[in-house]
Amino acid sequence: APGTMSGSGSEESQPSQEAEDRQQEAEQDWAAAKAFYDNLVTKRPRPPKPQNAITVAVSSRALFNLVEEQRIYEEQGLEKYVEYQQNNENVTLKPGPAFYFVKALEHVNGRLLELYPDDEERFDIVLMTNNHAQVGVRLINSINHYGLTIERFCMTGGESPIGYLTAYLTNLYLSANSEKVQEAIEAGIASATMFTASKDISYSDTQLRVAFDGDAVIFSDESEQIVKEQGLDRFFEHEQLHENKPLAQGPLKGFLEDLGKLQKKFYAKNERLNCPIRTYLVTARSAASSGARVLKTLRSWGLEIDEALFLAGAPKGPILVKIRPHIFFDDQMFHIEGAQKLGTIAAHVPYGVAQKYRKST
Repeated sequence: APGTMSGSGSEESQPSQEAEDRQQEAEQDWAAAKAFYDNLVTKRPRPPKPQNAITVAVSSRALFNLVEEQRIYEEQGLEKYVEYQQNNENVTLKPGPAFYFVKALEHVNGRLLELYPDDEERFDIVLMTNNHAQVGVRLINSINHYGLTIERFCMTGGESPIGYLTAYLTNLYLSANSEKVQEAIEAGIASATMFTASKDISYSDTQLRVAFDGDAVIFSDESEQIVKEQGLDRFFEHEQLHENKPLAQGPLKGFLEDLGKLQKKFYAKNERLNCPIRTYLVTARSAASSGARVLKTLRSWGLEIDEALFLAGAPKGPILVKIRPHIFFDDQMFHIEGAQKLGTIAAHVPYGVAQKYRKST
C-alpha cells in the first residue's frame, strides 16, 4: 500500500526486498489454496483473490436488521446478547439497510460470470463484523436463507476491523457504526455509515443503481470549504475561474471508478443498453454556475456517469424517490435525513469540512 515504505538511502532496498518476499509468499499461498480447491468438485464459483476483486465489506448491522439485538446488548450487556442470539439461531434475521445493495451486487456478479466465466474481476462481499464467533451460526443461517453468496467472514469479537479491511484490500466498507466508519475513512478506506429508510419502497432486481453526491464524496471538499468560508457568490466565481482545473478526488472516487470498470466489461460485449449497473450524480450544485467543472473533472479522470442531476440547492429526496437507488452516498446529514424520510437508503460519508461544522453545533 502507498505510504507503508519508510527509510532512506541504502536502507530502502531492504524493506522493498522484504515486501517482495512477502508478496511472493502470498502468491504461493494463493497458488496452493487454488490447487486444493481445484481438486474439489463444486458448482459454486470460488471467491476471487482480493487483488482482482472489488471487495465490499459490510457489517452485520448493515446487512441485517439487528435493532432489537443491539438494544439487548446496550441494556443487558454482551453475555445476554450472545445468549439471545444463540437461542434464536434458527430465527431468520430481517433485511437491513445494505441488504438490497448486496443482492444487486450479486446480480451483477451473476451477469459477469455468464459473460466472463474465468474472470475474477467482480464483487466479493465480506461480512466484517465485530460480533463474537458465537453469533456466527445465526448470521450464516440467515445468509443461507436468503441465498446470498458471502463466503468470507471476519468476526473480530469487539476488536477494530480496520486491519482486516486493509488486508482484504477493501474497496468499500459499509457499517451502522459511525465511529468504525470514521476510523476507516481516516485509514484511507472508502466507507459510509448506513441508515435504514423510513418507508419501504421496491428496488430494481435487474440493475444495480448507485447515487453519489459530488463534493466531499466523489470530489474533495475544496469547494465546500469556499462556500462555508466565503459564501456562494465567491464559490461561483471560483468554480468558473477554475473550470478547466480538475477537482481533487474524494473518498468514493475509487468506488465510482470500480463501477465504471465493470460497466466497460458489459459494453465490450455489446451490453450497453442492457447494463446491470447505473450510476447517478445527485448534487446541490447548479448546472450553469458550477456544473462545468464537475463534468470536466469526471472527463479528465476518464469516468462516465450515467445521469448527472444538478439541483441548485433543491432537496434531494424527491429526485432520489424517482431514481430508487440501492444506496445514496452524501457527506451532509440533512441530505441523508431528507432522503431517508422519503424511503431512500442513504449512507453518510464522514469526510471533509461539513463534518467540522456539524460537530461544532
